[in-house]
Amino acid sequence: MTVYFPEVEQVRFEGKKTDNPLAFRYYDPKRVVGEKTMEEHLRFSVAYWHTFVAAGVDMFGSAAARRPWDNLTDPMEVAKARVYAAFEFMEKMQIPFFCFHDVDVAPEGATLKETLANLDEIATLMKELMAKTGKKLLWGTTNLFSHPRFMHGAATSPNADVFAYAAARVKRTLEITKDLGGENYVFWGGREGYETLLNTDMKLELDNLARFLHMSLDYARKIGFTGQFLIEPKPKEPTKHQYDYDVGTVLGFLRTYDLDKDFKVNIEANHATLAGHTFQHELRLARVNGILGSVDANQGDELLGWDTDQFPTNVYTTTLAMYEILLNGGLAPGGLNFDAKVRRGSFEPIDLFYAHIAGMDTFAHGLLVADRLLATGELEEFVADRYQSYRSGIGEKIVRGQVGFEELSAYALDHDQISLSSGRQEFLEALLNRYILEV
Repeated sequence: MTVYFPEVEQVRFEGKKTDNPLAFRYYDPKRVVGEKTMEEHLRFSVAYWHTFVAAGVDMFGSAAARRPWDNLTDPMEVAKARVYAAFEFMEKMQIPFFCFHDVDVAPEGATLKETLANLDEIATLMKELMAKTGKKLLWGTTNLFSHPRFMHGAATSPNADVFAYAAARVKRTLEITKDLGGENYVFWGGREGYETLLNTDMKLELDNLARFLHMSLDYARKIGFTGQFLIEPKPKEPTKHQYDYDVGTVLGFLRTYDLDKDFKVNIEANHATLAGHTFQHELRLARVNGILGSVDANQGDELLGWDTDQFPTNVYTTTLAMYEILLNGGLAPGGLNFDAKVRRGSFEPIDLFYAHIAGMDTFAHGLLVADRLLATGELEEFVADRYQSYRSGIGEKIVRGQVGFEELSAYALDHDQISLSSGRQEFLEALLNRYILEV
């Protein structure tokens, strides 16, 4: 069997003092943190599209990546080579999960029938290698945005034939996800939005999107798929405005269309910042509303206004992310999927390993810091004390719904000399830095 990454043995934990670039400094899969191992907490996943399909193309440049399967010409042979390469990579990186879009793993044919046949053939190969290696599918999804047929959307297209075609594609990917034991299924509305309202029936498009999701749920139940359904928010790019703009927008949509009991969100860090939020904000909003399901682990560049999908290397950000995830009770059946790609200048196969090691160590570091923060309770105690006025007296009555404006007005007339306490933001930021530096 062809070896695609001969220069790499299995990447192992060697501790933070190692100078081996192909070793983990913080990620020790079997290390117990709290009540779980690191592997159980983090549930790392490889994004098939960025790691094995992306060729280093950007808006101003052609393919730059050099991959071992680039010399193959038959699209199906390329697809099979990528499968073998993917499982070799996951084995060597000790990554337990992977995620894919349908067109990532198999080429489209001249007809829908040929496209589905190609997908079935590759799925059979993937299932064989999953059985041999123990690797698992975190989630499957369907690409309903790349092909020109989706230029006006998929479920929100003005053309009903496109709606039907999209349904056929999701149907088969759902079947394959179930057959491969996938634990989640993701909807990312890459073209579910608009460029201008001058030609858009927004109400019909939103209604149709809801209809499409309800049909997906109905079919999933029919075939016995019990995995978690996820929506991935993103504010723009490729459309000017997408209907899944951010967590708040998705939450409102789900509640409006009676989907909130069946869907959670898959939050991508870079999408959060494109929406004008921090990653932690989106995680917390999802967590406190009970819809935090999974994470696409990456980061953007604050100096660039588009989705750069870089590997996460900011420990400050991963610490706060893991803080929210621990408060959520973890992510399972979701996980941390590296929806990230190496930079165009990092074109050699070995760079795929360096990038994933960096991301895994950064999240492992964040996990250790977040666990210590929660164990000591310093942040939680400060926040609880800051809101103590709502645990007794008039505050408790407000929370319990025992007062209205008349009672509050009467109270305020007798208590108009108000004493506030400091929010101590700088103190808390220094506290967080201390925890990060001590790990």
